[in-house]
Amino acid sequence: MSARQADTLGGRAAVVGIGATEFSKDSGRSELALAAEAVRAALADAGLTAADVDGMVTFTMDTSPEITVAQAAGIGELSFFSRVHYGGGAACATVQQAALAVASGLAEVVVCYRAFNERSGRRFGSGVQRREPSAEGVALGWALPFGLLTPASWVAVAARRYLHTYGLEPEVFGHVAVTARRHAATNPAAHFHGRPITLADHAASRWIAEPLRLLDCCQETDGGQALVVTSVERARTLRHPPAVIAAAAQGAGRGQEQMTSFYRDDLTGLPEMGVVARQLWRTSGLTPGDIDVGIVYDHFTPFVLTQLEEFGFCPPGEGAAFVASGELPLNTHGGQLGEAYLHGMNGVAEAVRQLRGTAVNQVAGARHVLVTAGTGVPTSGLVLRADA
Repeated sequence: MSARQADTLGGRAAVVGIGATEFSKDSGRSELALAAEAVRAALADAGLTAADVDGMVTFTMDTSPEITVAQAAGIGELSFFSRVHYGGGAACATVQQAALAVASGLAEVVVCYRAFNERSGRRFGSGVQRREPSAEGVALGWALPFGLLTPASWVAVAARRYLHTYGLEPEVFGHVAVTARRHAATNPAAHFHGRPITLADHAASRWIAEPLRLLDCCQETDGGQALVVTSVERARTLRHPPAVIAAAAQGAGRGQEQMTSFYRDDLTGLPEMGVVARQLWRTSGLTPGDIDVGIVYDHFTPFVLTQLEEFGFCPPGEGAAFVASGELPLNTHGGQLGEAYLHGMNGVAEAVRQLRGTAVNQVAGARHVLVTAGTGVPTSGLVLRADA
């Protein structure tokens, strides 16, 4: 039903607090410490205390469970706690879970968080290592023996097909990388602060898994990010203008796997993001022309193009030209290519800053922001809007 008609969640909850640690390549402390620091910062930003919190949401693949983080952050009794699966695909879904809890009365103030040492500790980019057997892992058995061992190699298969279908060259992916690094260059929190790149730099960077070059791949980052969600009514009494959750959605496509959905009829799109797009547009009542800023998940540049196409910002195969046009301000914090790779949670924070008017690369008059989560996996998305 949710995929066929508008839902009733939109407009009932808002993001009221954002907080993060510094983004680094070696945090020097535990992932639990990073999570607790980010949670405390988000609560302080909202003007709330640990005593106000009664809900927690995070991802799977996180070493710091909700109850442990609550204890470390000084939070007491909880009436709601949950985890969302599928890595970066969970980023926007954590906010959806929090909004559902608030709208249904299960909780009043919910904290969403993600924290890991993804550079100094476990590195997702290193590929599959010592994976425990699982039903979903069976699909990898059709890819790993043939050398497809890392996320970059999995995305490269779809990227090659995309280029072939539309008669394009790998250089088109450079428009995404250049845009991200241009914004990161003016963002003091970004790893690549002060270091923009050109299309020539992109084309000269080394191959990782053809047709992906080094500058097509996101960073590996240590850090934590947290968000605070509560009702719109309560949000209006707090410190900052609320970022109202106009719509939130999850999506999985037919024949969906984790990063290796190579047996679909068409490899040039992202059907899971198409499911999300249709629901976000239905529930919010908006169209691509209403969006002022796009925070589009950029673990790899090709999937930014296909996401824009799934959402209807441009026709299939024309994503690179759309990015190059600058028509839609894109990943104004620098994205995961330029700011930090925190499985998309820092992107939600950037959307909130844009609506508050406090972003380092502020878009004048921003009132509607689209945020997407990880692609190639079951995923999620948000439309956040300024309060009426």
